[in-house]
Amino acid sequence: VLSLGSSAASSGQLFACYPLREKDTDLWIHLALGDQARALKSPGIRPHRRFAGKGWVECRVESPGELAQAVHWLRRSYEVVRGLAGQEGR
Repeated sequence: VLSLGSSAASSGQLFACYPLREKDTDLWIHLALGDQARALKSPGIRPHRRFAGKGWVECRVESPGELAQAVHWLRRSYEVVRGLAGQEGR
């Protein structure tokens, strides 16, 4: 589970989740809806099985190329969550 700091995690600011089982290779990433639409145009990214309506996607990570794509969307997700957490502190 990847979250932005303990205060953000307790306020629901989770931005990604990676399964712990060895055979699972899907990284779950929480994106803004506009980012989600762009990400879904990329190969290896699909809507999350349960939480697609809330901006979540599943990103397959099995090769270096897929890792680079995953890091791109992870950074985008982190930026959005960090911005939201900053707004809550105001």
